Amino acid sequence: MTPELRGAFTALITPMKDNFAVDYAGWERLLDYQIQEGIDGILPLGTTGETPTLEEDEEEELIRIAIRKAKGRIPVIVGTGSNDTKHMLVYTKRARDLGADAALVVTPYYNKPNDSGLIRHFEAAGELGIPIIIYNIAGRTARNIPTALMEKLARLPNIIGVKEASGDINQIGEVIADIKREALREGRNFLVLSGDDGLTLPLMSLGGDGVISVISNLAPARVKALSDACLRGDFEEARNIHYELLPLVKAAFIETNPVPIKAAMGWAGLPGGPTRLPLGALEPKNEAPLRKALEGLGVLKG
Repeated sequence: MTPELRGAFTALITPMKDNFAVDYAGWERLLDYQIQEGIDGILPLGTTGETPTLEEDEEEELIRIAIRKAKGRIPVIVGTGSNDTKHMLVYTKRARDLGADAALVVTPYYNKPNDSGLIRHFEAAGELGIPIIIYNIAGRTARNIPTALMEKLARLPNIIGVKEASGDINQIGEVIADIKREALREGRNFLVLSGDDGLTLPLMSLGGDGVISVISNLAPARVKALSDACLRGDFEEARNIHYELLPLVKAAFIETNPVPIKAAMGWAGLPGGPTRLPLGALEPKNEAPLRKALEGLGVLKG
């Protein structure tokens, strides 16, 4: 069964202390904030969570806390991707055994796998029995999944959808038209979630299901309001919220994610902290536009 994964989901940052240790108390505060603000679901251990620099014991503790806080209240999707299929299976099995509702599995990065390799990679993930969302983000993986290949992947057992971050609205439209709509005609579903905050409105206007958002770390209620408006077909309201959030969307990606959003979280009085190397601190020249975006939303505190 496909879990109810429509709406606004937050790709959570991993709060850090000044000494770069994981701030688990801050993590609990962040989870409470997300739930209280009405977010539809959470994603620990995505790119925004700095997973490449986390130790396995840190990852497991973050998952355990998230599921303890959220289970039965909102869905938990855990990022379990790797460029090594063997490691991906270990991480996906861990997420399943700890009680995650679904796993987000990114296209293997750096390896640039061929089509047959990708099919076997996602087939192996699906065999573990937990719902799998494919993460298509060529900008970080050097490998786009074209629609024809996505159509094959969508028919694998337990592959329930895609987080689309190709940045190509034409490709996104094809995925919705050729894969999602066909699935619905067959009495099943294939979720299409935006992986770019700036494309949430156009993706959902084409018939997509929601967003896995970076800026909802800071503004979960507003991102949910955007998604809710789209889901009920109120695109005038959705446009208004889109333009309200647009300065933050632009500023949040003025440098590599999650450097700007973590700085913004601290300025708004929320858990944030530094990023681990090789991600350095926000460049001074980028502070002003980020602060201005926070001022516009009325969340700047320091």
